[in-house]
Amino acid sequence: MHTAVVILLNGMVASSAFATLTVQVVDSAGQPVADAVVYAEGTAPLVKSPPQVDVEQKDKKFIPLVTVVQTGTAISFPNNDTVRHHAYSFSAPKPFDIKLYAGTPTKPILFDKPGTVVVGCNIHDQMIAYIQVVDTPYFAKTDASGRARINSITAGKYALKTWHFKQAAGIPVNEQSISYKDDATITVKLNYKAS
Repeated sequence: MHTAVVILLNGMVASSAFATLTVQVVDSAGQPVADAVVYAEGTAPLVKSPPQVDVEQKDKKFIPLVTVVQTGTAISFPNNDTVRHHAYSFSAPKPFDIKLYAGTPTKPILFDKPGTVVVGCNIHDQMIAYIQVVDTPYFAKTDASGRARINSITAGKYALKTWHFKQAAGIPVNEQSISYKDDATITVKLNYKAS
């Protein structure tokens, strides 16, 4: 089954050169879509040192399920369970292997190439997480209400990209050119196989 996702954009351009882009993601039935990644690629300079991010392991789950980071971000995988985990990925942008461990590994992993990284636990097969690495500082993930806010974005032309972990493997990230301006409304169809 393919589900169409509609993204509505509302931008507010303040008197300064920066604005906030609000993105509402809903499915074809009008229901909000949580954990969708939205990002705008343009001419913005990359942040030189993005802050470190944690993907926690707790209650035999990765938390959060979906993480979005800028290229060059280091991610730590703290294990806050009472059992040991073996976090790994075979994904092309960042294959890694953190053998059985408890606590926090001493060295975070640098995600230096854009793309989707699927993370699993070699001991607990039900554990899975998704990391979307993007080449822009303008990104956000939708909350439970299907809303995301990209703060401090400059007015201009962008490639608005959307991704959701339920979209079928091999389906490229959806992309649409936009000219960001006040009160813009954009419709984007993102088809993915629902579970």
